[in-house]
Order: sequence, then structure tokens, then C-alpha cells
Amino acid sequence: FLLSLVGSEMCIRDRAGTPAIADDYPAPTKEALLAHPDVAGAIAAIDAWVSGTQHYDQVPGISVGIVRDQDLLWSKGYGHANMASGRPADADTIYSICSISKLFTAIAIMQLRDEGRLALRDDVADHLDWFEIEQAHEGSGPVTVQSLLTHSSGLPRESDYPYWNGPDFPFPTREQIIDRLSVQETLYPADTYFQYSNLALSLAGEVVQERSGEPYDEYINRRILEPLALADTRTYYPEALRGEQLAIGYTGMHRDLARTPVAPFFARGIAAAAGFTSSVNDLAAFASWQFAVLENGDDDVLAANTLREMQRVHWVDPDWETTWGLGFNVRRDDNITFVSHGGGCPGYITSFTMIPDQNIAAVVLTNAGDGPAGRLAVNILKTIGPAIESAAEPTEDDVPNYSAYVGDYESRPWGGEVAIRQWGDQLVVIDIPSRELANPLMRLAYDDDHTFIRLTDDDDPREPWVFELDEDGQTAQIRRHSSLLVRIE
Repeated sequence: FLLSLVGSEMCIRDRAGTPAIADDYPAPTKEALLAHPDVAGAIAAIDAWVSGTQHYDQVPGISVGIVRDQDLLWSKGYGHANMASGRPADADTIYSICSISKLFTAIAIMQLRDEGRLALRDDVADHLDWFEIEQAHEGSGPVTVQSLLTHSSGLPRESDYPYWNGPDFPFPTREQIIDRLSVQETLYPADTYFQYSNLALSLAGEVVQERSGEPYDEYINRRILEPLALADTRTYYPEALRGEQLAIGYTGMHRDLARTPVAPFFARGIAAAAGFTSSVNDLAAFASWQFAVLENGDDDVLAANTLREMQRVHWVDPDWETTWGLGFNVRRDDNITFVSHGGGCPGYITSFTMIPDQNIAAVVLTNAGDGPAGRLAVNILKTIGPAIESAAEPTEDDVPNYSAYVGDYESRPWGGEVAIRQWGDQLVVIDIPSRELANPLMRLAYDDDHTFIRLTDDDDPREPWVFELDEDGQTAQIRRHSSLLVRIE
């Protein structure tokens, strides 16, 4: 029945090539992108892989969003925001975003810098008269405002309280942080090594409060959240929404393989570094705002050149491996510059990751203490980026309908599955579970009589995959190397 839909000769698209963009072809709309065979195929592969990750890693809930310029191109929730009630996770679900909070604090610092209220080279003690910490390294320079944003200040990672430990998570108040500074000392000389520091960004929040003359949370709301219409982003944990719109956080997986709910936590004096909550929809809008500023110029929140400055590398560690911008993590991977920040708080692991050169971003929010948010975000962008690039040209050829072959298959007693999805005029094979999606996917090209041929990365043909259909015209099993993969979904 299917042979009437496909020809005997298939056009194999070189996914590694960069298509020429037609001068008279306008940038595709969101609807056109989603309809493009390569973008649709990439999203189908991403969907299958994230779903498999959620199931096999037993992550309670995952919310995902893919941003292209000013559009939330695609979003989906997997699992549950509340396992007890069965409330599903979706793009409106609120999560603790923990250290992604630092981006808002860094933007506030740069606003004040642009207004002449501080300079990045300023000694923090010039703005906080109570800032007294023992400098343990003779000859060290001062702790500067810039070094707070680049994590090169030499300060300890944390204020001296065990607030990451449950069940109570005793986050200190502002007054307690100030009091404990007097008995802390620096770990390194200033501007010598990268040392990620929640204490440093908490102090940056104090600088915002001091130089703006208003409470930190009021400043953030007035100058950033309200102008950007981020109504579901807060500087605190909204306990009244917990279990409803706010996802319940769950522990990481331990030896007993159980996940239990994590008690609510309140970041108090650490809020500027780790206290915010948000959703996929809001963080998608946050990414789109950045793309708009970079392309169109200054707006009421931030100057375009200031945002570019924040997204450039300002710190390189002596190992030449660790790099950081002003607030943002800026790094290269496979010749791609990622601008990002992750977050990890009790019961939540999250990632906000952009490729500004391509105007694409991925937001991944999870409610598990070991959620794979960062890995998911990078793989999503490495997969969707080339697909969006290929959609810069219109498709000219009709795409065959391979829906009869699409599905999830397994081979017992062996573990795991393979997900078969259509991508353009081919099928792709996704190993589930797997740590990476973005490496070249196994591709299958149509041959004849419900048979596909596996292709190497160089398009050389290898073994056949024979799809055996049931009476309803759907694949019941796949035969390869004389072994069977049986359809399970």
C-alpha cells in the first residue's frame, strides 16, 4: 500500500552541508519552519529522545522550550509537576531556576554601570561599607564588582551556612551573611582563578540594592521583570502555588531508587544568586528579548552594546578551559558559542542556553535534584540549529509519507529501545536511553518493498532494515541482521 507514496529512487540530503540561502526567499515564519521537513524531523527526534530520557532516568517532570528569534517555536512537558496529584508538566509550569537568577542580578549591575552609579573596576568595599572579609593572600588586589560577575573574586563559594542541606535548608538572612563575613577568608588571590561563588552574586545583589537606593526585589521587578512582562518570574519561591502551577521538587536518585518530595526552601539573603522561580514561557520571552536587543539596538531595559559586552568572554582560567562572561557562562563547543546559565537547587535542575549567532535558545526545566537539564539543552540546540538553517531554503521535492514505519521498538531481553522517526525523506534511529542526541543520528534511506538501507555518515550503504507490516498497515516489527525489533508504541 505504501509503494504508491514513494519512488524507488530517493534523494539523500547532505545534513552536514550548508545550504545556499536564496536572495529572494524571505525568512521563514514560525508556521513555515514547523512545516519544513527538516525542522519537523528534528523536533520529532528531540521529542522522542527527551521523552525517553524522562522515562529511563525517572525524572518526575521536564518542561522544554525551543526559541527561534521572537518565537517560542516549540514547547512540551513530560511527566508531572506533582506526582501525587498527576498534574502534568507544561510550558506554564513554574520551577525554581536557582542560579539562572544570577543573570537578572548581572543585568541590574550593568544597568547601574551604564547610569554611572558604579564602575566594574570598583572595589566592592567602596559600595558596601560592611564588606569585610580576611584577605588570606598577601599581594592580592581588591575584590571588584566585575570579579563578582566573572567568579574570579577569590571569594568562597558560599556564605558560611549549610543551606544546601535538608530537610530545613537554612538559608541565611542578609544580616546573617554580613555577620558571618567577618569570620570568612578568601580562597584565592583576586583575579587569579575561577571559583564559582553564590556568595559573590549575593554580594552583587547587595551592590544593586545599595547603589539603586531601593530593595533588591523591588528594583528587579520595576526595572527588569515588569518591562519584559515576565509575570511568572519571581525573585522568591511562591509556596502558595506549590503542587499546582509550581512544580514540587524531588530528590535525586539514591541507592534505594526512590524519589521523595523536597521541602520548600527560601533563599533569603542568597536570593540574588539562587532565589528566582520561572517557567519555560517566561524564559523563552527572556531569550527573545535578548535576540531583539542584539538585532534592533537599545531598549528601555538594557543597551545593545552592554548585552554584547555581557555575552563576551571576560575571564579565562589559567587552564584555558574555563571561560565566563559578565554573569553569563560563555563557552565554545564544536565551533559553536553557547551563552548560558544553569541552575541547581533542592529538587530542581534547570538550564537556559542560547546560541546568539543563530538566534536560537533552549529552556529545559526539571523538578529532580539530578535532572539532566544542561545535557538536554545543548543536544536540543545542536539538533535543531542545522535543521533551522536548512529551512532557509524552500523545499522543492515532495516528501514521502513514512508514518507507517514511525514508532518505538525494543528487542527483549536486551534493555532500551530505538525510536524511529521521519526526518525529511529519510528515517532516523534514536537510541533510548542515550546521553547524546546531537551526534550524527543513524539514518535509513528507502530502498524497496518496505526495506530501508542504513547509511554511514558518508552516505555509504550498509545493512537493510526490513519493516514487516501488520494487517492495519503499521509496522509490527523490524528485521535486521536476522534479529527482530518489536514495536511497542
